[in-house]
Amino acid sequence: MEQKNKDTQGNQDDLLELGSDLSKGSQGNIYTLTIIGQIEGHQVLPETVKTTKYEHILPLLAGIEESEEIDGLLLLLNTVGGDIEAGLAIAEMIAGMKKPTVSLVLGGGHSIGIPLAVCTKKSFITRTASMTVHPVRMTGLVVGAPQTFRYFHRIQEQITDFVTTNSAISKEKFEGYMMATGEMATDVGTILYGKDAVASGLIDSLGDLNDALTELHAMIDMQKTEKK
Repeated sequence: MEQKNKDTQGNQDDLLELGSDLSKGSQGNIYTLTIIGQIEGHQVLPETVKTTKYEHILPLLAGIEESEEIDGLLLLLNTVGGDIEAGLAIAEMIAGMKKPTVSLVLGGGHSIGIPLAVCTKKSFITRTASMTVHPVRMTGLVVGAPQTFRYFHRIQEQITDFVTTNSAISKEKFEGYMMATGEMATDVGTILYGKDAVASGLIDSLGDLNDALTELHAMIDMQKTEKK
């Protein structure tokens, strides 16, 4: 029994070291996780770039789900996007969690940050935050073959399916935003600010930190009541 307690304490220490913050209160213990800068995938980005490393986040999420000391997850986003596979992996992990989860987009939730914003059970966005919806893009050497374009199309479909499954936006509307012209000077896509993101069905509600925490506490209370 003593060894088990030590292992549990060790897991809690690991969570605190790898994550952002664990706040304990009478209404429940909430783990706050931030997705910032660029989401790093299989390639290591320069040290001058702020990144979120998926190899840190994935085991952390598993630990949060299993921890008896954590009642809910608050996901704070201010990201420009990044690696598609890494972003989707994190989003799928959060979408599959049984514990109450709430996201709040602050500043920006662009590109692959969109699946991350909608993967929680409830999503919020501040009035000044923005989200950029655009087609799948790749920098560097690209093989100019039909197979490459088919691969892009399939990845784009996976993103669209995930977003529309986890939000109230329709596939037609999301694809329309994705392929819009005239919105951005040198790109294809659409920039949605707070009110627009909510009106489109992409994000559930307009709100701030207090709104997100209030919703998360309500979800925690409901889950505790159901367990009783």
